[in-house]
Amino acid sequence: MQEATPETTAGPLAAIRERMAAAAKMARRAREGIHLIAVSKTRSAEDIEPLIHEGQMLFGENRVQEAATKWPALKQRHPGVQLHLIGQLQSNKADEAVALFDMIHSVDRLSLVTALGKAMEKHARYIPCFIQVNIGAEEQKGGCAVAELPALIAAAKDSGVPLAGLMCIPPASIEAAPFFALLAELAARHDLPQLSMGMSEDFDTAIMMGATYVRVGTALFGARSSPV
Repeated sequence: MQEATPETTAGPLAAIRERMAAAAKMARRAREGIHLIAVSKTRSAEDIEPLIHEGQMLFGENRVQEAATKWPALKQRHPGVQLHLIGQLQSNKADEAVALFDMIHSVDRLSLVTALGKAMEKHARYIPCFIQVNIGAEEQKGGCAVAELPALIAAAKDSGVPLAGLMCIPPASIEAAPFFALLAELAARHDLPQLSMGMSEDFDTAIMMGATYVRVGTALFGARSSPV
């Protein structure tokens, strides 16, 4: 197999960085405060490493089991890489998640907060977490209800789970800006500085609305060959 080279991904990664910089400039924000998470779910090490060679150091995975099969070796070869869990987390996987990931973006219920608090104490590893808010009140989607957010924030503090901010995935096929604006308002109200919002199709808008982490997969790697 032909060895992957930096040129393989220089185009998409450079284009996304340029778009991020342009959105930050329009919003009169410092580009350095906005972080790109390359969503690498279903991607192989051969797909991922060219991005690392281009300087991309933050990656996101949806599932603990999949991440555990490929990332320990990748992180050993590339010690500066950070791994973020952006998918739903089962409470019984909290221990493994705390050991493997550097940030968790999908805390959404009390049982998970409790499990994470115990796992962090066990490993003496207190990794920053985001509370995922079901910003569009969609039954099929993860995240806590807006009305339940204050109680979940209080529970996280009581359990010793460090909170970085809030995360959301707006409803599909609807203008995302109002949902991003609501998440930013909620974060400000609760004094949470970080916002994980925006994906391939809307990260420019998310940056305009205050995103500090954007999660981009398809625009970096191309469409997946099969559904997940």
